[in-house]
Amino acid sequence: MYALEIENLNFGYETKTVLENISFKVKQGEFISIIGPNGSGKSTLLKLLSNIYNPKSGTILIQGKNIKEYKRKELAKKMALVPQNTVTDYEFLVEDIVLMGRYPYIGRFEKEKDEDYHIVDEALKLTNTYNLKKRRINEISGGELQRVIVAKALAQNPDILLLDEPTSHLDINHQMEILRLLKNLNQKKGTTVVLVIHDINLASRYSDRILLLNNGSILGIGQPSEVVNKPNIEKAYNLKVAIERNPITDSIHIIPL
Repeated sequence: MYALEIENLNFGYETKTVLENISFKVKQGEFISIIGPNGSGKSTLLKLLSNIYNPKSGTILIQGKNIKEYKRKELAKKMALVPQNTVTDYEFLVEDIVLMGRYPYIGRFEKEKDEDYHIVDEALKLTNTYNLKKRRINEISGGELQRVIVAKALAQNPDILLLDEPTSHLDINHQMEILRLLKNLNQKKGTTVVLVIHDINLASRYSDRILLLNNGSILGIGQPSEVVNKPNIEKAYNLKVAIERNPITDSIHIIPL
């Protein structure tokens, strides 16, 4: 089964086209990274996939069903989004923020159950934020906040996890921690991961496939070795590069020249 099927997707603002004729499929349990230069439409594509934006034309199927046919809570059980920026102008506890990820499973007048708190604790432990549980969300660092928002998404128990630059505010240690966590969820739980990421080398290391956007269109999609090549990278980023295999990870590695 396909987790996502996108066909002839178009999006823009008035006279400006942002995405044009985007078509691709993501298998259930696949790990796919979306890369491309700034302004190529990566974050916009993720917002379309998560039903935040409405396309001008085209269709998005989630597990074979049109995204517009899902009710809000039904879609939230299928898919979770980790956005690029999160506003924290409030004083909720970290635990309360992650508990919000359980809202699709809690009735309108119901209280959280022991199971909900157990799932929240597990999500906090997975993201190495359990020690922050009783801290206020506006009192933690940007990197800690990013991991808490990932924990909130994990608390939804989604089949599909969409992430927009989840490692952008993290140091290298926590970058690797999050990517290993995502790969572990992908391999052991079969979670479909769609990740927008700037770091091409990390995308090549962890992804089954890579989608390269350039000027709102798909320049390449396939295995890392098929997409991350000199013609594609030099065209998209206007940058001369050397490409080799990392002798330790055996993944594609680019070196700017």
